[in-house]
Amino acid sequence: MSDLQPTRTFASLGVPAPIVSALAAGGITAPFPIQAITLTDSLAGRDLLGRGKTGSGKTIAFAIPLVTALAKSDERTRQGSPRGLVLVPTRELANQVAATIAPLAKAMGLRHTVIYGGVGFGNQTAALKSGVDIVIACPGRLEDLIGQGHCRLDRVQVTVLDEADHMADMGFLPGVKRIMDRTPSDGQRLLFSATLDNDVKVLIDRYLHSPVNHALDPVDSPVEAMTHHQVETSMGDKLAVVTRLAAGPDRSLLFTRTKHGAKKLVQQLGKSGIPAVELHGNLSQNARERNLADFSSGQVKVLVATDIAARGIHVDDVRLVVHVDPPAEHKAFLHRSGRTARAGAEGLVVTVVTPEQRKDVRSMTRAAGIKPIVTEAVHGKHPLLESLAGPAQPPRTIAQITHIAQHGRPRQTHQQPARSGGAAGRPQGRPGAAAGRPAGVGARPAGPAGRRRQQSGQRAH
Repeated sequence: MSDLQPTRTFASLGVPAPIVSALAAGGITAPFPIQAITLTDSLAGRDLLGRGKTGSGKTIAFAIPLVTALAKSDERTRQGSPRGLVLVPTRELANQVAATIAPLAKAMGLRHTVIYGGVGFGNQTAALKSGVDIVIACPGRLEDLIGQGHCRLDRVQVTVLDEADHMADMGFLPGVKRIMDRTPSDGQRLLFSATLDNDVKVLIDRYLHSPVNHALDPVDSPVEAMTHHQVETSMGDKLAVVTRLAAGPDRSLLFTRTKHGAKKLVQQLGKSGIPAVELHGNLSQNARERNLADFSSGQVKVLVATDIAARGIHVDDVRLVVHVDPPAEHKAFLHRSGRTARAGAEGLVVTVVTPEQRKDVRSMTRAAGIKPIVTEAVHGKHPLLESLAGPAQPPRTIAQITHIAQHGRPRQTHQQPARSGGAAGRPQGRPGAAAGRPAGVGARPAGPAGRRRQQSGQRAH
């Protein structure tokens, strides 16, 4: 395990000047610790295993050596034969990694593309045919394109496995192995993972050659700036408790166990005057990207997600994570919770527990090394909820929620609010399509196509 180095600059670590300038243009002027301790080795071409807390800046830590190595190479771009490969577990992570790599690749005259399922093949095959230097891909779709003869990996010089433990958890390990077997054995391999279990060790032993190991924290360590609360409530009061937690002024991420549960909760929050978007596997890729962009930009403050968002979704300033449905095991609990307290910021995690879940949640938090502050008999108007979530924001009207769905921003209106003085979590709007339709804010296009999420200050990528 490496010791933390004194504060250094990207230039002093050997990062090329055009990349330093591209980082600075994005507000990133000094390396995060994971970048500072890994770049010397990765820029020297060594295989590397990097571990650190979620939000520690691992994307830039591998993007810099990837782009630098390809820019220095004498090899040239060829049709269907990328020279750099980044494997990721989810579409959302693929897009976010691409957004980080894009300005660095452009600064060095390189081209990249993103490959994942859920969308047509046309744009992806066209990009490969035109010739790209870097492919950021999910394993399943990449194997499809290889099988169709659109992509070869025999010229890959640098391979990155990002969120390797999550790919193993999702059952992608056989596909990852088949893909890695197609890359040259003498290429550089960089593996980044928050945890290091047996499945990840198989990848390390098989594909990394004498890797240098850099780790900032013990495996599965909780973030120090994260405060954990456990609120125990009855099933009858649960929706009111969750609704009050979502009503605060800050950006919050609510996790449910199922896709149906996520969609239903978004509708229930909407009827209570709280605009929310959903993120789960039943959405089209365009809807997933649109909803994540609206949440990332702050146009919508509440994201309701299944575990698809528990890993690899990099959104800054998420102050509150709520486990509406506690996960089944402690690793998922830690990964979900890691969406807050990113890049040194403080964060709050609240687990909502019903009596029948109490025993399982106690075992799970113990396995995670967490000792939450437990409060029993919590109801929708319990004073604890305001101290956790902050003051409740004025409820939006049906017209405002609909306007946010269509345009991504609220508007002024004199109509009655979506809820009117009833108990939290008990919608009182008129029934039927008019009341339910706008609740799922992400159900139809929001704003112009291609809208980019706003960037502000230095972020951990």
